[in-house]
Amino acid sequence: MINQLINWQELSPQQKNSALARPAIADSALLSTQVANILSQVKNQGDKAILALTEQFDGIALSTLSVSSAQVAQAKLALTDKRLKAIHTAYKQIKSFHSAQTASDITVETTPGVKCTLKTEAIESVGLYIPAGSAPLPSTVLMLGVPAQLTGCQRTVLVCPPDKNGQLADEILVAADLCGITEIYTVGGAQAIAALAYGTETIPAVNKVFGPGNRYVTEAKTQLSQQVAGFAIDMPAGPSEVLVIADGQANPAFIAADLLSQAEHGVDSQVILLSDSESLISKVSTEIAQQLTLLSRCKIAEQALKQSRLILTKDLAQAVEVSNEYGPEHLIIQTEDAPTLLSKLRNAGSIFVGAYTPESAGDYASGTNHVLPTYGYSKVISSLSLADFSRRFTVQEITKAGLQSLAECIIELTNAEGLDAHQRAVTIRLEEGS
Repeated sequence: MINQLINWQELSPQQKNSALARPAIADSALLSTQVANILSQVKNQGDKAILALTEQFDGIALSTLSVSSAQVAQAKLALTDKRLKAIHTAYKQIKSFHSAQTASDITVETTPGVKCTLKTEAIESVGLYIPAGSAPLPSTVLMLGVPAQLTGCQRTVLVCPPDKNGQLADEILVAADLCGITEIYTVGGAQAIAALAYGTETIPAVNKVFGPGNRYVTEAKTQLSQQVAGFAIDMPAGPSEVLVIADGQANPAFIAADLLSQAEHGVDSQVILLSDSESLISKVSTEIAQQLTLLSRCKIAEQALKQSRLILTKDLAQAVEVSNEYGPEHLIIQTEDAPTLLSKLRNAGSIFVGAYTPESAGDYASGTNHVLPTYGYSKVISSLSLADFSRRFTVQEITKAGLQSLAECIIELTNAEGLDAHQRAVTIRLEEGS
């Protein structure tokens, strides 16, 4: 079960660091070597390696990697109206919020005759990795597919591990179709990321890959982003996490449910409760024990709870300080004066305010994106948005008069830096026709 209550006031600086430490991410030399071997096979053998590795790791001998339009059409017919409606509703919600993020070009005349523009263009080709370990994740298809669709990427490629029949879940195909994705391949693991980075006979390479995965996928993304020129990844990935800040008036059953909703993700997930009420913490602990027994993934959640924390702070201001230091992926605020706390909270991937705002809503259908920085990266990396599917570049256009007005500045600075050719590129233009 979850560790006993921790009184923040009684901890030394070293103990405080230990209390906020994440579960260690496996970073063994063996993992690195295994993944490097997979990448090498795909780079050198293309489709042949993909098919062999799929048979080895997924236990299915595929005759083709591509999903046909007929399979997508069949998936729509196979789902119940209720399931289809849920997928459509989530799509609409996510699209509504993300549509507001569309960027406009910015043009500024910094001085007469000097016009500077910041332009935003979609990344030409992107790859979306959709895990399918214990369950298919159509929600992740939508979270990645909608911003790719709205940004206007020319190619959006979806890869997902096949089941034992060599198929992808109907929900995955329907969600992909809603997002306008027609290029779908039944491949997962490190070999899928390698295919997207290097390209194979069937799967042309992409510029950037998105999506969560197991440690092999994460390691593959890391290695390939450092090896393949022009290939990028969305963000560093770690186990799922949630931190809840609550006062004595919060509902302990709600809090317990929120903590367990993240604990069930995986044995390396981490959940933390910060409160200034020892009574509330005690009630939450009792609720966790009761609700845990009702979960189908109780064994997974139980393991995750071993590295989770119930922390008593002297007040809510201290709870804010601790949260900002931790920088959680998900942050839930269940206090009477939530807006005041919200104004002081800086580091979080996504924040959920109020008793009726469960993290699950953001995972599926409120409209925000559930692809978020973990492992403390929320201090420097943003939640996924349209900006991640685009690139920004500048354009400048200068008249002769504009260049004349800048010449003295440029000449003086090129003298300071000793770059004669830079200076000559300016003066040769001003001498023309004089």
